[in-house]
Amino acid sequence: ERIERTATMSEVPPTRMNQQIFKVKKKAAEGGYKLLKKKADALKVKFRDYAKAIAETKANMSSDAASAFFSLTQAEYAAGNFKNKVAEGPMTARIRVGAGVDNVAGVKIPVFTLYETGATADNQSLGLVGGGKKIQNVRDKFTNFIEMLIKLASLQTSFVTLDEALKVTNRRVNALENVTIPKIQAVLDYISRELDELEREDFTRLKLVQGKKESEIEEELKRKEAEKKVALKSGKSVGKENSADITAQFDAQDDEDVVF
Repeated sequence: ERIERTATMSEVPPTRMNQQIFKVKKKAAEGGYKLLKKKADALKVKFRDYAKAIAETKANMSSDAASAFFSLTQAEYAAGNFKNKVAEGPMTARIRVGAGVDNVAGVKIPVFTLYETGATADNQSLGLVGGGKKIQNVRDKFTNFIEMLIKLASLQTSFVTLDEALKVTNRRVNALENVTIPKIQAVLDYISRELDELEREDFTRLKLVQGKKESEIEEELKRKEAEKKVALKSGKSVGKENSADITAQFDAQDDEDVVF
């Protein structure tokens, strides 16, 4: 993992633009993590509801199944063996199963529903001799049992689908929390360190340049001060030489008069 992070960081130039880009990526990853975490929590709640409903349905089905098959035994005792008559007659479905889709936190879950076709019950003549009430009781019991079966099938299918979606969501949450966000943070830390190092280098370079300029200015001032001292010394000697009156060497009587 360390080698992978080092390779990833080495591929990213430490610039201000990349720092801003990775900050945006980190913000997006954190936002996605929060959303997926909420989705996972919602799926967990629904998952527990489905598990509870399945347990209750299975508990009720045991008694419903026992009651239905016991009513069948009672009907056979009262009306005789009528299974062959039922099998020989026309079979038109009065109950069918429809498939729908339910949306739970963005996950499409299949749902099975029972609906009646409106067809009349076949073999209405069964039980005319005897046992008609028991046979009708068998119809009602098994109709209720089929409804419970369809409900259980819908719950089981939704449970499995939700379980897969929950696993995928949890994997994504863990990947964002333990891989993606730490990688982005590592790159941001690397860029920050490199930028700080560059700033320190620039500061050191500026200090050196400033120090060099100050030394040059100081040397220039010293040189000018030295020149000034030399000029002052030379100015004093010239003053002594020129202190004598130059006009005293000339006699005004030697000049002829100028006539205009």
